[in-house]
Parts: sequence; C-alpha cells; structure tokens
Amino acid sequence: MQTRTETPRRARLDPFDVAGLTARTSNRDESDPQAARIGPLWGRFFDERVYETLPQRADDRHLYGVYSAYEADHEGAFDITAGVAVAGGPATVRIEGGDYLVFTGQGEMPQMVLAVWQAIWQYFEAHPEIRRRYRSDFEAYAGPDQVAIHIGVL
Repeated sequence: MQTRTETPRRARLDPFDVAGLTARTSNRDESDPQAARIGPLWGRFFDERVYETLPQRADDRHLYGVYSAYEADHEGAFDITAGVAVAGGPATVRIEGGDYLVFTGQGEMPQMVLAVWQAIWQYFEAHPEIRRRYRSDFEAYAGPDQVAIHIGVL
C-alpha cells in the first residue's frame, strides 16, 4: 500500500556531509530507460556494498539520495549521490543547512518514491509563492519502504 503526506511539514536543518557514488543526470534522461542513471547508481551502491565501506560513517543510519549541483531548476541537469552521512573525512556532497519542506511516503519501491516526487512537483505547481532553492535536496531512507524527501526552500 502506498501512502504519502498531502501537506509537507517544514523543517530547519543543520548542514551535514554525505559520501557515496555520484552521477550527473536530468529528469529528461531519467524518463528514457536507455539514458537513466539513478537506478543503475543505486544498483551499484548496493551491489558493491558502498554503505559498508565508507570511512567515518556517522551514527545516522539513513541512506541518502542527494540532488545537488543543479544547472538551473528541475528541467536542467543535476548531480545525484547515493550515500550515507559521514562525520569528517572526504565528503562527496554537503547538504546545506536551512529550510526544507519534507514530503513522506511509504510503500513499494521504486513506485512509491516516484509517486512522492509527482506529489512534490504538483505541490510546487499549486503553490508558486513557495520557491525552491535548487541547492541541495535529498531523499532520506529509513527502511526499504520508507522515504522522507527534503526540498530546500527560500
């Protein structure tokens, strides 16, 4: 069963670092199975057990999908990082501190996370007064069927 919050909650977060594997992609590429990079990136992350080998992993046990280095907005290219939070050491990407809207979902992957992203895009279309930062957004996975997607806002 799929569930998601209709109204996101607002959260103020401190910055933190994530290390893992990164690829460059776009929403247009992700709609083409031949060009999509997110699924293969996560596949490699799990196949190579990257989450077990990263030095200085933080006590935080979430897995993260981080969207950063935006070319422009949701229509441009961006980096996607599959990783874990680290305390010190080399970080792949920094999650910026600041205000985030948090959208949650629970259900079967990957359909559930895609449904939450659809809800996010619909939310911002319906609320043009709320502006995204396009600096660092992220998915935090608490388990194999639970996600909280954090979207940075001004």
